[in-house]
Amino acid sequence: MGEKLHRITAFAKYYWRAKTKYDIHSPFVFDFIQNVLEEPKWYYTFNDIQKIRYQLLASKESVAVTDFGAGSQVISTKTRKVKDIAASSLSHPFFCQILFSMVNWLSPKNVLELGTSLGVATLHLAKAKSQTSITTLEGCPNIAHLAQQNLDLLGAKNVNIIVGDFENTLLPTLQQLPDIQLVILDGNHQKDATLRYFEQILTRATDDSCFIFDDIYWSKGMTEAWEIIKKHPRVTLSIDLFQYGLVFLRKEQQEIEHFTLIPAYCKPWSMGFF
Repeated sequence: MGEKLHRITAFAKYYWRAKTKYDIHSPFVFDFIQNVLEEPKWYYTFNDIQKIRYQLLASKESVAVTDFGAGSQVISTKTRKVKDIAASSLSHPFFCQILFSMVNWLSPKNVLELGTSLGVATLHLAKAKSQTSITTLEGCPNIAHLAQQNLDLLGAKNVNIIVGDFENTLLPTLQQLPDIQLVILDGNHQKDATLRYFEQILTRATDDSCFIFDDIYWSKGMTEAWEIIKKHPRVTLSIDLFQYGLVFLRKEQQEIEHFTLIPAYCKPWSMGFF
């Protein structure tokens, strides 16, 4: 109940301070709004991914789950129905499509994702540009297996799933990867872990890198982590979308800026904020 109240209170504050593109004077952020946040195109692959989403939400299959993160606020059992995992863990299509647009906008060579889950968000990353290499980490072997099946259904050959506890897999993975231009952290909703992973991944980040943190208002701890990350000396620009928090390491950014944005057409009840 406490975390739910925190999220509702946080959203009220977010909605009050959020700006639309008509209030923005930064060319870079305005370009982000135009090409990512309010990108109008509907790509054929969205339909294919949506079919997989619906299949997962209707699945009667059950799997044994190994949870290394903060755990689910909805489900506490060890054996879980796939449809329940999907219902509680899949990001809203709007925010998945932001990931797709981010890959199109940034054209990263290498993307790192922490938290594959069932692979729906991963598919949005992979299908944006086939030449982009996606490395994604998932703690639970059975969920990683389901994710791989979903990736195979759409022929996402540019994805490599690394299975195991992030505490054991992240550093070895970073040692094998070249520079990373886009990072998505959505696998461990704990303050200390989020901050630790951020610092570790920074060793492979460039001045053009972007980090996307999912569920920055999921708990008080995650919100505290978000505020600390925004103040990191390498962060020159942050964008708060409530569901996602984005930080950029742009050296050319002359002045450190923090933005709270909302699409001009936003309807909170239809965009997965709750």
